Amino acid sequence: MIKKITFIVIALLVAQMSFSQRKTRADRFFEKGDYINAAKYYEEEIKKERHKKAIENIAVCYYNTFEYRLASRYLKLLVKGRYGEKDKTYDNHYNFKLYQVLSALGDYETGLDYFKLYKENISDTLDKSESIEIIEAFKLKNPDYKIKKAQFNSEASDFGAVKFNDSVYFTSDRDNKGFLKKKYKWTHQSFLDIYAVKVDGDNDTLGAIKPLTKTINSKLHEGNFCFTNDGNTLYISRSNYTDGKKEFNEQSTNNIHLYKTTRVDGKWNELEKLEFNKNGFSYQHPALSPDGKKLYFSSDMEGGYGNFDLYYVRIEVDGTTGDPVNLGETINTANREHFPFISQEGDLFFASNGHLGLGMLDIFVSEQIKDEFTTPVNLGAPINSRYDDFNLNYHNVEEGFFSSNRKKNNDEIFKFKQTGEIFLREYINRFEVRDAETKEYIPNTIVVLKDKKGVEKYTNTLDSLAFFNINLLPDNYEFSGNNEAYLPNTLKVKVLEDQDQRHVLYLKKLPPPPPVDPVEVIIAEKKIDKKLKEDDPKRFELLTDVEGPPVIEKDGKLFFQLEPIYFNFDMWNIRSDSKIILDELAAKLERYPNIHLKISSHTDSRGTVRYNQILSERRAESTRNYLALEVYINARRMKFQGFGELEPIVPCPMLDCTDEEHQLNRRSEFEIIEY
Repeated sequence: MIKKITFIVIALLVAQMSFSQRKTRADRFFEKGDYINAAKYYEEEIKKERHKKAIENIAVCYYNTFEYRLASRYLKLLVKGRYGEKDKTYDNHYNFKLYQVLSALGDYETGLDYFKLYKENISDTLDKSESIEIIEAFKLKNPDYKIKKAQFNSEASDFGAVKFNDSVYFTSDRDNKGFLKKKYKWTHQSFLDIYAVKVDGDNDTLGAIKPLTKTINSKLHEGNFCFTNDGNTLYISRSNYTDGKKEFNEQSTNNIHLYKTTRVDGKWNELEKLEFNKNGFSYQHPALSPDGKKLYFSSDMEGGYGNFDLYYVRIEVDGTTGDPVNLGETINTANREHFPFISQEGDLFFASNGHLGLGMLDIFVSEQIKDEFTTPVNLGAPINSRYDDFNLNYHNVEEGFFSSNRKKNNDEIFKFKQTGEIFLREYINRFEVRDAETKEYIPNTIVVLKDKKGVEKYTNTLDSLAFFNINLLPDNYEFSGNNEAYLPNTLKVKVLEDQDQRHVLYLKKLPPPPPVDPVEVIIAEKKIDKKLKEDDPKRFELLTDVEGPPVIEKDGKLFFQLEPIYFNFDMWNIRSDSKIILDELAAKLERYPNIHLKISSHTDSRGTVRYNQILSERRAESTRNYLALEVYINARRMKFQGFGELEPIVPCPMLDCTDEEHQLNRRSEFEIIEY
């Protein structure tokens, strides 16, 4: 939640061209940053008459208090000109806000239309189709992390967890000041303080949660912080103050500045403001480089690329700091970049709503190569969601914390364990072509390796040692082989992260000419209908064969009648109960080598139409791959097609279906298209 993360007490001034000669009650609450009460009174005003400024302000109120559905309602009224004034123009940043709230609501395809418009208005471009493909790749990729909610969360906002020794320190607006506590107007909750709790080896709570000393915590906001390696210096984001009193800029805003304190004999000294802070700008979210020589932070100081950029300053031997250095346009965008963290390897993790992501703030990582940060990589799910995800940091090589408001409006702390490689590397992959029966190499085989877009990565006629090695990035590929003495075959290949792999394509020899068909004898013995025998003997044979899965006729088409091939929600792997059914089908297909199948896969209606289409195609492909790779049915005999959610068995308007009904809709069908 950006309001609690950045601590910016925004005092927005109502424009001079106000629709009223005097400020309304809603305006006064709005100027004070009390968006909850402002929205309440703007609702009353808008019921009577729609004015442009009221529509703008109430949209901002709901955006800032994370009521995204209500924010989208009023942002749409604004961009569509549904108000009384003749002037239908509006500021471009509302296009960006609408993109964000629609993405948070799950409608990222429509949201991208407004992101594209926003980009075009600042002389930039956006390829919507490519953006959709990238976002859905974030959602479908194999996760690199396992996450779990931390035990020390409360009903208030908790974020910014940092582990040092046997304790976790974090920021929270939980109530610890009793009856006389002062409320923060924006949230109607307490001001932010820093807390500590002792934890065990799994980072679960061991002792009581306690606020830090009053030397650090005050009546004002204390927020994101970082320790030096020895734990004796603490850098803190804090409300700008002088002699214990808030210091305001010319716009009556109390900015956030960076402070530090040192610990002597177990006690923290008074906080000292870092010398590069300037009144009128905010400096927040401190993070130290592993060697302690650079302090990274987020700031809206002048000269940046957007609203908030990431910077660093050098820390001299005597503890003084140099001038801020902007991290540049590879990292920073025209919008917000926050919460830097530098790993032991020197890689930069940060949160941004300017780089393409899943919703509001997403967490990105930029690899440091030769003192330069590379193009940021979105960490994907489960670290990122449609909501605000931020403040990721590691406390060892593979474990750490991050924060998110995905479960509720207030922020929560999650702990994570990294299980995969977050940066793409090339791995050695060995490809072989072998006889399906003898397992020997098949020489003189023409092979082709293609990536998922059909681009050839390798093609050759292999010699007596029918294999080759190639370095590949983790992704999906297709490996095919063709030899005049064998049936051609294709292998779907998934190159995995963090390992070298071997892939074997098995080819079956061409079958000998079929013997004389004894069907006439069988027809005579069984007194089969003569008309069907003359019209289509093979069809009759299939329909009367009682061995293995029966063949049925529906609407003039032939289908194998199988037990349902079900899939778990949001998955495409073959379940163990379905493998038995597919093995029985394979046995019958072996006896009918001329049968060609069309495998049709269907999903339930949860998810977007495009996402469900991709998922159904993967399910159909997964079914075909099992028959081809696990039980060696020639892939050329099988076509597959995904129908997404378009042909449900049980219609589910407004997703009003039970889990069992959704399960019925997740199915595969097997049509005989040639025999």
